[in-house]
Amino acid sequence: MNDLNLSRTLDLAIFWAKEVGQIQLSYFRGNNLNIDTKTNIYDVVTRADKESEAFLVKEIEKVFPTHFILGEESGMHEGTSDYRWVLDPLDGTNNYSQGLPIFTVSIGLQYKEETILGVVYAPYFDELYTAIKGKGAFFNGKVIQVSDKSDLNCSVLGTGFPYDKDVNPDNNAANLAAILPHIRGVRRMGSAAYDLCCVAAGWLDGYWELSLCLWDMCAGALIVEEAGGKIQYFRQDRGISIIAANVAIVEKIGEKVK
Repeated sequence: MNDLNLSRTLDLAIFWAKEVGQIQLSYFRGNNLNIDTKTNIYDVVTRADKESEAFLVKEIEKVFPTHFILGEESGMHEGTSDYRWVLDPLDGTNNYSQGLPIFTVSIGLQYKEETILGVVYAPYFDELYTAIKGKGAFFNGKVIQVSDKSDLNCSVLGTGFPYDKDVNPDNNAANLAAILPHIRGVRRMGSAAYDLCCVAAGWLDGYWELSLCLWDMCAGALIVEEAGGKIQYFRQDRGISIIAANVAIVEKIGEKVK
């Protein structure tokens, strides 16, 4: 990786994320979102999603023309190098389209399919979460660490539900019922990237979810790991299904969710 200065690349990714944040805030709680659906009625997209991704792709291609880019809205943009950017231009679109303020832009960079840089920015709150592999995790420039709790019964966890929840009974409802009596509380933030960053900062003690896509969790997972946490993949048949927490809580969540 000696052909890429990760510190400078992180600065660029932060700049891009904040520019995207301004795009999103310009439409937020307005009447010009052009809301549409994708895979089903629950899977929505807005003009802010599309404009955010178009901006990111244009900027990355300008600076790194040989890099691959995987974006939620536009798919794979081919490259010739071992680097791949993984973009969720607006994670939490359901929240965003409803006027709820938990939404993020998520930017991950992989080298030979290993994530080496992550940026998650929540524009409404002006919250910036960053990590470079091996260099720690940061919230608005300050070092963060995962929660040190070891008992489920005093833990607050995050989760979410897949878009096919209406047609597939394997929709996380049984997991929620199994774990709910054993925890202090559960929160449904509506953005996987934000959930993961809250785990990294210790504001959530853990998180699990079924059927994610790479763009949902690429940057956030690295931020959790660099904050001292663990990412465990617990299903092979439901997309990317992960548990995130410290080592002790990951194990205890894993005993409850299937």
